[in-house]
Formats: sequence, C-alpha cells, structure tokens
Amino acid sequence: MSGFFLNLYKPPFMKRIFLLLLFAFFLIACKKDSVDATTTQTLQSSINDMTSSLNTLQQVKFNEALYILKTFGVEADTDVDELKALGKLINGKKVPEVFNLADQVAQKNGIDWSSTGPPSLGEMNIFGDVLAKEADPNDISASSLNVSTIPMAFDSILGPKSLQIVPRLVDNLGKPVAFTGAGLEAILEVFSNGTKILTSKNLMRDNNFKGFNLKFSSLPSQKVIDNKIDITVSVKTTKKTYKMSKIGVAVNPNALSVPAVNPTDGTEKVPNTTPNATGDSTDPQTATPVPPAADPKSSVSKFLSSLNSQNLKGAYETSDNPNWGSFDNFSNPTSGFGGVKSINVKNIAAGSTSSNSSSVNATYDVTDKNGKTTSLQVTFGLKNVNGEWKISSYKIN
Repeated sequence: MSGFFLNLYKPPFMKRIFLLLLFAFFLIACKKDSVDATTTQTLQSSINDMTSSLNTLQQVKFNEALYILKTFGVEADTDVDELKALGKLINGKKVPEVFNLADQVAQKNGIDWSSTGPPSLGEMNIFGDVLAKEADPNDISASSLNVSTIPMAFDSILGPKSLQIVPRLVDNLGKPVAFTGAGLEAILEVFSNGTKILTSKNLMRDNNFKGFNLKFSSLPSQKVIDNKIDITVSVKTTKKTYKMSKIGVAVNPNALSVPAVNPTDGTEKVPNTTPNATGDSTDPQTATPVPPAADPKSSVSKFLSSLNSQNLKGAYETSDNPNWGSFDNFSNPTSGFGGVKSINVKNIAAGSTSSNSSSVNATYDVTDKNGKTTSLQVTFGLKNVNGEWKISSYKIN
C-alpha cells in the first residue's frame, strides 16, 4: 500500500522540481554579461547582473573602475549626462573590457589606481543611490578649501615651465583636515579674461594630495591675456563640494604654447613707398614684401652665438617676439635668457619657408650659470621684417 501512494505522488513532486530547475535556468540565462546602455535603467540592471557574477573583491574593484570611467573618462555637466556618456563609452563591453578601459583612463590622467590593485577608493556607486555610511571615507567634514600655487620646473632659458596647484581641505582654524583612504573628485579649471581654457581632474585620497601640475606649454599663448590666469579648484565630498579660486595668477609667457609657423600665413606686407613716374606711391594693398637678404638659419645662428657670448642685446635685436616682451624681461636671469652661460650648437636645419615666414629647427646644449647643462630641440619661427629675418616664436619640442 505504501508503494502505491509513493508512486501516486512521485510525478507531481518531480514536476515541481523540474519547473524550479527550468525557472532557475531561465533566470540565469536572462542575466547579462555585458553592458546594455539602451536606457539608464538597462544600464543599471546590466551592471548589477555583471557585478553579481563577481566575488566580493572583484565587485569592489568593478565599482571603482566604473567610478574612474564616469569621473575621468567622460565630460558632462550633470550626473545624468555623465551616466549617459558613460553608457555610450562602455556599451556592449564585458567585465574585463571595462577593467582594461579604466586602467587606460587612470594611466592617462595620472591616477594612482589599477584594476589589479587592492581596493583603494572606498565604497563607490555611480548611480548615487547609496546613502553615506558611518565608515564612508568620502564623508569628510571641513570648513573650507585652501589652494596654493608654486612655480616649478625651472629652465635656464625659459624660467619656470609649470605651476603646481595644491588644494587642501582645512578646518575653521585654517589647519589641514586629516583623512586617508578617500576618493574625492578634484577638478581644476583655468580661465583667462573670463574664458575657460583648460579643465583637469584628479583624485584626492588624503590631505597630502600633490595636486595638479599645470604645464604652461598646455596653455595657448593667444588665449592668455596679460600673462595672467584665474584658477578654480573644487573638491567633492559625499555631502558637500568645496571650491576655491585664485585670481590673476602670473604665468611665464616664454613657456606658453605658441602656434606653429604656417608658411602660407605671411606677416604684414611692407608697402613700397617709392614714388613712381607719375609721382604716386604704390598702393599698399598691391605692394610686395621686401625680399629677405639672408638665410633664416643665419638669424638663428646669430641669436645662439650672441647668447653663447652673453651678448644679450645682440640676441634680443635678432627677434621680434611679443612673448619675450621688453629687453629687461628677455635678459632676466631667472625668467629670461640672463641665466645662460654658454651654448653648444649641434645642428641647425631649415624648415618650411615662404617670402614672409620661415621655420628653423635647432639642436643645442645650453649651460646655465650654475653649471647645469640641458639638451634642447627648438623650433624657431621667423618673419620677414623689412627684408630681415626676425625670430617671432620659440618652441621647445
């Protein structure tokens, strides 16, 4: 009799087991293993599916990777736009591809992070739906943000070539706030005359943050007005964004980025004012430039020779470069050419040349008055001024 009842109930029981297994199979099959950025909802759902297949350590690193990509890999004004841009960046990518891309972005932006390293950014959630916890390393209380600027990378010819910009979170007494293990988003914005000319991002992990190294060569000279810039730095904690600006920060005009010489872009034409047979002077619009009497390489050679003999006046007279300013600026021993002791020229080669403009490449060693020798490769831009080649731009390659 017992065997009868066992056989009676076995089929329904097995059917339930089969249905449960089938449901589990479909549940697993529906999980996504790559990013679906069709909508914000599918983006979050697919990322949740991908995260659930990872162990605890990998989950933390995957969230860190997504934070790196959202913070440094895309540009947008709002969190919603950042998520959309992130979705486009990683759409269709699997976990290893997301890690690889985050490694590339971190390396490009100078962030001390790698997908294979230990967790270092705290609990990150790019969707912002997790409230700050007691142990949240980014929940830092401060009174304000201080910013200091320090000229760096002094060159015996150019002077300082960069500016170190260091932000510090401070308390109400102005003392730095101590914290470690954070991943605070720090943003540097550079303006001149009200126009934004550069933006940079970094991660502040503690209050020993080295800050931003602003290379003057990254600033186009034509956009920097009166050789001054305005700097704004913001640091985002869990609950508040701290911001500080410094106005009228001086930059070294000699180290700014100068547009390359284009042979088709002539300088101002020099009108021929010699009267013709009828007593009328030639129309300035149809005048032709006075042809240069010498090779542009000769002007560069004369310039370097004058520097080598410390004839700064002679070197200055071979130029017509507004970025060098007055002779006092040019001959300044700290920010100008006054610190040059000697020059050893290795090679001077002509570049492109037209009737109005030319470029010359020079390789040489320069020794300053402290005995330090630096090897340089420089592109000189020259322009035709009344038949004479004058140095109009100077770019270290």
